[in-house]
This record gives sequence, C-alpha cells and structure tokens, in this order.
Amino acid sequence: MDKGLKRKIIETGRRLGLPQKTVKSLLEHKAEFEFEVCLDRTKQCFKAYRIQHNSSLGPHKGGIRFHPSVSKSEVATLATLMTLKTAAIGLPLGGGKGGIAVDPRTLSKEDLEELSRNYARFIAPYIGEDKDIPAPDVNTDSSVMDWMLDEYQKATKSQTKAAFTGKSINNGGSRGRSEATGLGGYYVLERILENRNEKFPKTVAIQGLGNVGYHFAELIASNKKYKLIAVSDSVGGVYSITEKNLDPKKVMDAKLAGRSVVDFAKKNQDTKLVSNEELLTLDVDVLILAALSDAITEKNMKQCRAKYIVELANNPVSDKAHDYLTKNKVVVVPDIIANAGGVTVSYFEWLQNRQNQIWGKQKVYKKLKKYLVNATDEIHDIVSSQGISYKDAAYEVAIARIARNDGSGEQGIGK
Repeated sequence: MDKGLKRKIIETGRRLGLPQKTVKSLLEHKAEFEFEVCLDRTKQCFKAYRIQHNSSLGPHKGGIRFHPSVSKSEVATLATLMTLKTAAIGLPLGGGKGGIAVDPRTLSKEDLEELSRNYARFIAPYIGEDKDIPAPDVNTDSSVMDWMLDEYQKATKSQTKAAFTGKSINNGGSRGRSEATGLGGYYVLERILENRNEKFPKTVAIQGLGNVGYHFAELIASNKKYKLIAVSDSVGGVYSITEKNLDPKKVMDAKLAGRSVVDFAKKNQDTKLVSNEELLTLDVDVLILAALSDAITEKNMKQCRAKYIVELANNPVSDKAHDYLTKNKVVVVPDIIANAGGVTVSYFEWLQNRQNQIWGKQKVYKKLKKYLVNATDEIHDIVSSQGISYKDAAYEVAIARIARNDGSGEQGIGK
C-alpha cells in the first residue's frame, strides 16, 4: 500500500480518536491473490492479482485493470481506496481491486478473451455477488466483463449475473454505466462550486481524453458557465489559443481517425499542441486529472496554476503535492468522491441483477446525483466547520462510517 495513503489513514484515525485495532484493520488486507495467467497460443504468462481489502460495510467491490504497470503494491493501494470510496459515498460495499500486468494493445481479440477467461477462472472460487464483485477499470470494458462472467458461471455452475458489473446492456449491464464516472465527477464539481458560491468564469483543462475524460468534457462543453480550452491523451494535448470552447466530439473524432488528439491541432489553426506536462501548468480555473496516478508530484506541483483540481483518476495527486497545493489555497477534489460515479452505478447494476429489474437511464442519473450530492454536502460541512481539506474530510466520513459498523458485512446489503 502507498505510504502516503497509510499515513493519511493513521492521521485520520488519530483525529477521530479511534482504537488502534480499528486503524490497524484498515492498513491490512483481508485476502491477497497473486498468480499468473498464460496464453495457450503464444505461451506468454503475465502476473495477475486480486486483493480484497475490507468488507465491514458489504461485499468487496472494485475493478480489474489490464496495464503493463500493474503491480501488487498498486493493486493494494487501489483496493484500499475502493473501501474508502464506497464508505464515503454511503454504499453498502467494501473494497477490492484486481489486474494483470499486460499491454492489451499487443494482444489479438482471441488472446484477450482467453486471458480474461483464465483470470476469471482462477478467481472464481473467491468472488461472487455476496463476496467480491469485480468491474471494469483501465483497459477493460463490457466485453471483458461478459467473458469473465461467462467463465465464472461455468466454473461455479451459477446463473447469477450479479457477480460482475460493467457488463453489456444485453447481459445485465446498467444503463448509464459507461458515462457514470465522468457524470459523477461533474455532479461533484458542480456541487462544490455551488457550496463555495463561486461565480468566476471557469476555464477547464482535461488530462486524459479516454472514456471518463470524454464524458466529462461533453458536459463541460455543453454548459455555458465553462470554457473547455485544453485536452490531452497519452500522446499529447491540444490547446485553444483563442480560449474558444473546444468541441469534444470533433477532438475525439480526430483522435479516432488518427492516433491522438494532437491530430485535431494539426488541422485547426485556432489551436496549438501542448504536452501533457504543459497542460498541467496551464493558467486555468479547473484542472481535471482523468489519466493515471501521480500526474502531479513534488516535481511539478509548484508549476500548477489551477484553482480547482478534480481527481477523476485514482490517486493522480501525490500526498506531498496535495499538502502543498492545499496550503496554497488550491481546492483538490479527492478521487474517493470525484470518481465515485462508476462504483455507484455498479452498485445500481448489482441491485438490478439481484432484484431482476431494469432501470431507465433517467432513474440511474437521478439516483446517482442524489448519492453524490448528499456525500459532497456531508464532506463540505466538515470542510467548513473544521477548516480541513476535502480529502481529509472525505477520509473522516469514510473511516468513521467503517468504524461504526459491527463488522458483519451485512448492514444495508440489498437495500
């Protein structure tokens, strides 16, 4: 687990006056699985993990990512963050995470399916709708979840669809799931700005125009209160030199037609190329971090000029960078509420599967907004009364909620 995360848990426990035993339980994991998944055709083998952190509030919940940088330490940190995230939002779920250290872009569709099925077959005895419910994450999608669910059903002789979330709509997936994380981040940002009575024109830059960043960009671009002036992906970024609102769809179309959002800048004279590093230092009101972890660290924190930073990715601002930015009056909206839209709609999917229901998209949106606005208000009240950061307040809410539970893991399940 990340050292900064450990320190934050310990500090929060001390601030809340919790017993050492309670704090210690949050620094440990309930179960860890480290194994290899191999491909028959190429004989390649890849390191794989599933870590279950805490189930005091309900079954473990967390995504599965396919990325070359996946490691046991990273998965452990993300599993812990999932516990805190579900608790901060008030979901009856615990935390877990999984992954395979692989670049899926190097695999054929057939190899990707075999890898997914082999992973699901290994973890099948340890997961399930009442134990641990995986979901998509970096470089995984509904197709991967469909393969994994099918393999799980074969291995366990079960017909449930509630063992995985993030599935395709025709296979029990929830409407609104693909846009949930970006939409949830938008709800949270809007509520924080409203609570803080912010009136200034809001220029926005987004690092990471993937699924999450794109849906967030669409919402920002459609709201006249904001100006979307810069976006980037793993190759580079594009910046509007006239501060005219970028059109996310046109930028994404250029990306899909070429290799990156940089292809948009090559054909539009009102824009210029910027690197990912330069985008983080632009003079904007709101900086959205929707890529990977450690985007802002000690190395570049002093160059950041944004007034608000929204952590749509997991852990994109390092612990020391967060403390520095907070001291300098930058509002960092923490990942455990900013990107909780995905797990919230995953919870809705789990409920629909268990209750044999299908909800309309507007119902999903309405329930999602209610959960996130309520959670944001609760956290904002602590920020206002104690003068602490949103991250510290979110940790207080989450850890206090876990500590109050009796540990049975049954409270609120299915309600």
